[in-house]
Amino acid sequence: MSGVQTVIIGPDEADTRVDRWFKRHYPHVSHGMIEKLLRKGQIRVDGGRVKGNTRLETGQSLRVPPMPAPGEVAPRTGISEDDVMMMRNMVIYEDDDMIVLNKKPGLPVQGGSKVTRHIDGLLDAFADNQGRPKLVHRLDKDTSGLLVLAKTVKSAAYLAKLFKTRDLKKTYWAVCLGVPVPKAGEIKGFMRKTSSDQGDRELMVAASHGDEGAQYALTRYAVAGEAGRRASWVVLRPETGRTHQLRVHMAAAGHSILGDGKYLCDIPEPGGLSKKLHLHARKLEIPRSGKPDLVIEAPLPEHMAKTFDSFGFNPRDDLSLVEVALT
Repeated sequence: MSGVQTVIIGPDEADTRVDRWFKRHYPHVSHGMIEKLLRKGQIRVDGGRVKGNTRLETGQSLRVPPMPAPGEVAPRTGISEDDVMMMRNMVIYEDDDMIVLNKKPGLPVQGGSKVTRHIDGLLDAFADNQGRPKLVHRLDKDTSGLLVLAKTVKSAAYLAKLFKTRDLKKTYWAVCLGVPVPKAGEIKGFMRKTSSDQGDRELMVAASHGDEGAQYALTRYAVAGEAGRRASWVVLRPETGRTHQLRVHMAAAGHSILGDGKYLCDIPEPGGLSKKLHLHARKLEIPRSGKPDLVIEAPLPEHMAKTFDSFGFNPRDDLSLVEVALT
């Protein structure tokens, strides 16, 4: 950690925003940390408080508070610089309360049996003098898309509560085998965890009300595109948050998600496509007190983008009618 420094702004850095000056000189420090230092008055220009968008002038003195060195960003786990860069490259949105990642497929969110590299273990990539962010929900290892991290204890409690309600809208995109009939509707019922013959402890099966461990699950769906009868682009909205819910429900409807080797149906997979799971957490609509909802969308991962292109699905299509069908 460096000590306090005073930097005199030269003509080559005049008209630079304060936050961009710090990003240029301390690229390993998160935007959230810089904003916190600004709010607390730790960063000052000519002795006065400033905002991130304040533009510097030649000859001004810039107070630089103690800043972590690159090797100090993740002191608790010693994660590599490559992992720090990978985590930061996944950031799609950040403000004072949260960081939102566009999670890569194949990267687990939390640890488990034989799982040592996961999002939760890499959160020190965002550590600052206020601590590290916290997970407020989960995605399956093979599901890509939006994953929310809370920056403070208060925001963690608020966001975790939101994820348990229907006030926060979650929209997923999937490529499914065949075409569901009807093309819009809902899938609901009870499910519970069981163990497979291979010892898989995260296998969900249909259950009846009153069964031990049975949980009610509801998913709304609408078809957004078709590739003949071979496959379809399905927009999914889970109204509950059960383990593997969308995968279980689409398989139960007879239209498994492409690349799902666990929850199968009778329709064969088309050849020549990626074997990765084609399920993507596309959009979040997060309520905010006194403000419009925060709407965040995540671009498709590479394997799904290629499949969309192969089938002629256009991710830029107007889905307003599909959205209406999901309500």
